[in-house]
Amino acid sequence: MKTALLLLIFLGISNVSIAQHPETPSDSLMVTIFMKHHQDKNIEELREIRNNNGFLENFPPASAKVINWYVMMGIGQVVTVKIPASELRNLNISVEKSVWGAFSTEFYPTYDLYPHILEEKKKLKAPNEE
Repeated sequence: MKTALLLLIFLGISNVSIAQHPETPSDSLMVTIFMKHHQDKNIEELREIRNNNGFLENFPPASAKVINWYVMMGIGQVVTVKIPASELRNLNISVEKSVWGAFSTEFYPTYDLYPHILEEKKKLKAPNEE
């Protein structure tokens, strides 16, 4: 419930941000999903649940572009996807259909800070290059 509320708040804030910065070219957003393994099940039980749920067929939805997909040892899998904002519901449904039972999930709005860090580093170097 908290996760859904956070996403709704984020979407509201991003809409305000877009209104304030009309040069923003996209209505897409990134979402990071923590899929925490159920610790009371072994790998074969988890695989069976995922297979029965159609995990590989249903997740991620076709509208999602996978940015990265990692295993966090001792936790589970961490997936970051980029989707059109209008597809948020389909992302949630694909998780509900294919992930639940094998994992508990948490969703986090995500953005790429690295380009901004590089820009700031470039500004720091510029005065030294004169």
